[in-house]
Amino acid sequence: MKKILMVLTSVSEIGDTGEKTGYNVAEAAHPWKVFKDSGHFVDFASIQGGQPPRDEVDSEDPIQVAFTEDEVTRAGLYNTARVDVVDPGQYDAVYLVGGHGTMWDFPDTKGLQNLVASVYNAGGVVGAVCHGPAGLLNVELANGFRLVEGRRVAAFTNEEEVAAGKDKVIPFFLADRLEEQGATHVSANVFEEKVVVDDRLVTGQNPASAAGVAKEMEKLLAQVIHEEKAEEQQEAEALRAGKDAEKNAKKAAADTEH
Repeated sequence: MKKILMVLTSVSEIGDTGEKTGYNVAEAAHPWKVFKDSGHFVDFASIQGGQPPRDEVDSEDPIQVAFTEDEVTRAGLYNTARVDVVDPGQYDAVYLVGGHGTMWDFPDTKGLQNLVASVYNAGGVVGAVCHGPAGLLNVELANGFRLVEGRRVAAFTNEEEVAAGKDKVIPFFLADRLEEQGATHVSANVFEEKVVVDDRLVTGQNPASAAGVAKEMEKLLAQVIHEEKAEEQQEAEALRAGKDAEKNAKKAAADTEH
């Protein structure tokens, strides 16, 4: 079992429009189900801590309903930790949930940048979907390079912002900003699923891509588990061989004395 941290926006309004927003429930719920079904532990954090705002729940989506009604999840979301007090060493992966609010509070939050960088530097998996990749901006790794530099990534496209009627409201186009920081933005058609894996970074284009991002993250985590088990087996075999050698040496010494 691995520990995965989901990070949520604390912004409840789209710019100064008065339109309510928050984290996208589908983008949290569908990955949550993938992770839980795989036996992993899911925890939550947000930019400001406390109970994060959320978009509307689709009552016809049983996974969203299950997510909002799960008692453990409700407790975790009731009082999330602030990202700047989270210990990144506790987590094997971090997943950045989208929602338009992330465009305002993800890019410039130092605590989030440090969290993402720490998890990745330690060999962990980083995932983000839709507007969640806004939290990948300005993340600098231990090697001095930005996390997205030279990488293929997916995120909400300029065309999707226009289709959603938010192109005049958002502070910047996410796809453009990612490319400005050295990424290659890869996309499918408007609102079609697109998931991109580049080393231990997994990104998705839109809500339809959320489960796919989680599945690819799960594959990477399964590979880590496999490698850990192989390493444990090698250590056990080495220990057993050492004990056998010691036993044989004692026996040989005893035979020599006789």
